[in-house]
Amino acid sequence: MSRYFAAAAAGLLVATLLHVPASHAQQPTPASSAVAPSSVVVEEVAPKIRRVVFGDPPFNLVTPDTVSRMHAVVTALEGDPGVQVVIFASSTPQFFFNHFDLAQAARFPMLPGAEPTPMWVDLVARLSRAPFVSIAAIRGRTRGGGNELALAMDLRYASRELALFAQPEVGTGIVPGGGGPERLPRLVGRDRALEAILGSEDYDAATAERYGWVTRTLPDAELDRFVMATAQRLAGFDRAALAAAKAQVNRASLPPDADLAAAYREYSRSLANPNLRPRLARLGQFVAEQGPDVELRLGDYLGRVGSPP
Repeated sequence: MSRYFAAAAAGLLVATLLHVPASHAQQPTPASSAVAPSSVVVEEVAPKIRRVVFGDPPFNLVTPDTVSRMHAVVTALEGDPGVQVVIFASSTPQFFFNHFDLAQAARFPMLPGAEPTPMWVDLVARLSRAPFVSIAAIRGRTRGGGNELALAMDLRYASRELALFAQPEVGTGIVPGGGGPERLPRLVGRDRALEAILGSEDYDAATAERYGWVTRTLPDAELDRFVMATAQRLAGFDRAALAAAKAQVNRASLPPDADLAAAYREYSRSLANPNLRPRLARLGQFVAEQGPDVELRLGDYLGRVGSPP
């Protein structure tokens, strides 16, 4: 474990980005996973179709608990021969899967072994290669690790009015490590991936669709109906044929697992960047002034982090 987290001593990262100060006590504040574990509910919505609903209000941050629960769910579904299509959705308004909770960076779980593996790396690799078809039904903000989880899914359908996408890590002084730099260029091209990752901006659903970041966008009122119709169509096909065809596409499109592991190590090392603390402190000033709006419009605030107070 130390190989991946040598740079991330406990307490290294303050939670200024995520914590709403007392002056905004009337606003919702992120709950620690130790107090209120994230909710990952698996529903059987039709024969051969499951729906995984994630909720960790108010911001749906990806926490160590989120990773452990999602890994257990994906592993169980992967081994269930009765599962052919899995839809992933959020129960938290304005957020799909959001970015990592940096305040808990040192606690993200590892899988034991001769060469310990970050559970996150195994989760996204396992999800991409699962025998079922995974569909993301995206409403709200989908950033950082949450975006990387969505990129690991097979199909991504987004609300035209409500979905936003970003890889915000560079704006805080670290690098992405959950698969974004490995998957995004394969979808949108090198230059657009660099624009998204280096610029740390929020992208609306229309731009994400034009870039190829998502499979397609739909009016929000039509999203659930379309996703379910797609799932039912796929559930009516032969499971073995679906899995075999997906494996063929995977051979031509997925990054090697070794690249995902290397990126996670680079992310872990970047947590020791001496410029991280002052940038988070500057974000903390924005939080003190604006409260939860910082999380809602994170890309905009990251663009101002380097400006004088």
